[in-house]
Amino acid sequence: MAQTFLMEVCVDSVESAINAERGGAGRLELCASLLEGGLTPSLGLLQVVKQYIKIPIFVMVRPRGGDFLYSDQEVEVMKKDIELMKSQEVDGFVLGALTEDGRVDAELCMELLAAARPLPVTFHRAFDMVHDSAVALETLISLGFERVLTSGCDISALEGLPVIKRLIDQAKDRIIVMPGGGITERNLQRILEGSGAQEFHCSARSSRDSAMKFRNTSVTMGASFSAPEYGLKVADVSKVRSLNAIAKNTL
Repeated sequence: MAQTFLMEVCVDSVESAINAERGGAGRLELCASLLEGGLTPSLGLLQVVKQYIKIPIFVMVRPRGGDFLYSDQEVEVMKKDIELMKSQEVDGFVLGALTEDGRVDAELCMELLAAARPLPVTFHRAFDMVHDSAVALETLISLGFERVLTSGCDISALEGLPVIKRLIDQAKDRIIVMPGGGITERNLQRILEGSGAQEFHCSARSSRDSAMKFRNTSVTMGASFSAPEYGLKVADVSKVRSLNAIAKNTL
């Protein structure tokens, strides 16, 4: 029997969501600001995406970029976001939190999982910042996370492949280990075949020039390391399609 893989595409716009579904994605991870690795999306974005999309939507709950050590006020925001998103009938959540010494913050995760119940929750790539991935995986399993997104604690899923394989072997179907981070048409087959993963995560984006004719090149809206002011990145139907085709042809 042919192996079937589920492709999750992270998107931060309605256009990307439509392209991802059209290209064959099985699930969306809805975020704002993929440039910062994905933050909590607005309710407006969620509601409009839901008007166009039929596949399941998992919503990122991440109040800011940077580390995964959250203050009490940030936790309040995360709980409020979960409550609001839940009322919009999302299909699941994506979140994560660490302690200062690089362990999964089990206490906080327990509270966030309780707030999300009965919806499934994915632990995001905060996992790649833990001190000990084998211990962290057991913590996630005992807490009741449905899946974990990971690059194998490396710069990308290709570099982290040995760790991803080890985690999948360790998980023994108790949790879904989903590779993500730098997955492209060039490396997807190697990652799927080398890891034994059933699901994978990608952005499948291509760059596009802004439609602005008048341009003020002396101003940027963010810090100096921000994305080019007059460029957009959007999920590309043909990229999603070819990733899907590669997954279909992988044994």
